[in-house]
Amino acid sequence: MSSPSKRREMDLMKLMMSDYKVDMVNDGMQEFFVEFRGPNESIYQGGIWRVRVELPDAYPYKSPSIGFINKIYHPNVDEMSGSVCLDVINQTWSPMFDLVNVFEVFLPQLLLYPNPSDPLNGDAAALMMRDRPAYEQKVKEYCEKYAKPEDAGVSPEDESSDEELSEEENDSGDEEIMGKPDT
Repeated sequence: MSSPSKRREMDLMKLMMSDYKVDMVNDGMQEFFVEFRGPNESIYQGGIWRVRVELPDAYPYKSPSIGFINKIYHPNVDEMSGSVCLDVINQTWSPMFDLVNVFEVFLPQLLLYPNPSDPLNGDAAALMMRDRPAYEQKVKEYCEKYAKPEDAGVSPEDESSDEELSEEENDSGDEEIMGKPDT
C-alpha cells in the first residue's frame, strides 16, 4: 500500500491531467482550487464555479473538504460559506474514491439530484419543494449572475484550449493587448 502523500500526489496529478483546471495554493498539495462546470443538460449547465479543495493529512483515508467559492443556489450548498452537504464526502467516504470521482461523479450528482430534506440552504430547499419552476429560475439567475467564467477566475484566454492556438496567435506580443481602454 502506498503512503498517503504518494496517493495525494497521484490523485492530484490524475485530476490535473483530466479536463479540470487546477490552481495550487502555495507549493503544497493540501489546498487548491478546481474549475468546475455545471453538468450538461441540467439547470446548472453553462455555470462555472471555483471549488476550493483541502486535503487532510490522512487523505485518502479521510475525505477532502469541498466548498464553492462563487455563489450557487442549491439546497445542499450553504449560500454564504459554499460548504457542501454530501453524504459520500461527509460520512461515507472511502479510500477507494479519488479526486476525479469528486468532480466527475459526486458534484454532478449533487447538482442533478438535490436533496431538499437535508438542506444547508433552507430557502432553496423550501422553494424547490413549494415551486419547482421558480426554484429552477432562481438557479439559472444565480448561474448568470455568479457563475460566469470571470467569477470562477477563468480568464478569456483559458476558454480555448492550447491546441486551438496557432503558433502565430501564440507569438503575438502583449503590446497588442495592453493599453487599450474599455469602451
